[in-house]
Amino acid sequence: MKLVLILIVTLLTGCTGIPEGITAVDGFDINRYLGTWYEIARLDHRFERGLENISVTYALREDGGVDVLNKGWDIKAGEWHEAQGKAYFVEQADKGRLKVSFFGPFYGGYNIIELDKKDYAYSMVTGPDRSYFWILSRTKQLPKATLQVLIDRAKALGFATDKLIFAKYD
Repeated sequence: MKLVLILIVTLLTGCTGIPEGITAVDGFDINRYLGTWYEIARLDHRFERGLENISVTYALREDGGVDVLNKGWDIKAGEWHEAQGKAYFVEQADKGRLKVSFFGPFYGGYNIIELDKKDYAYSMVTGPDRSYFWILSRTKQLPKATLQVLIDRAKALGFATDKLIFAKYD
């Protein structure tokens, strides 16, 4: 019975980690992170496949967590797809490590590993391993020089930057 309980706990919490050798940003301020972010680049995953015009909006929850609304335009269906989730800090509130859930008790890691701390204009996010990666921006486009710096940083951290999918917006 103990083994079954350990397995269940591991399954429910095992995806909230951060890739080895990578750290989340310190000095994080959730209030400055709230609002809408646009996806600039990502690694492929089935839950975003076929979507364009992808954005995510964060808002504070009454329970101290964060509401998460992902939105993207499904090219083939010709309609918007939305996914509502919730997120909570994994560590202290000034560390960019959260766990996010879109499916009941199952959480995944949301680790902010690069952040424009001056203006909160861009961020890089990873999940529990290097197969999850996003570059986000407050605008639908980043200056090319800024984007290249972020891609170079991601490559140095071991992400497959040659497989990045770059966002398309109307």
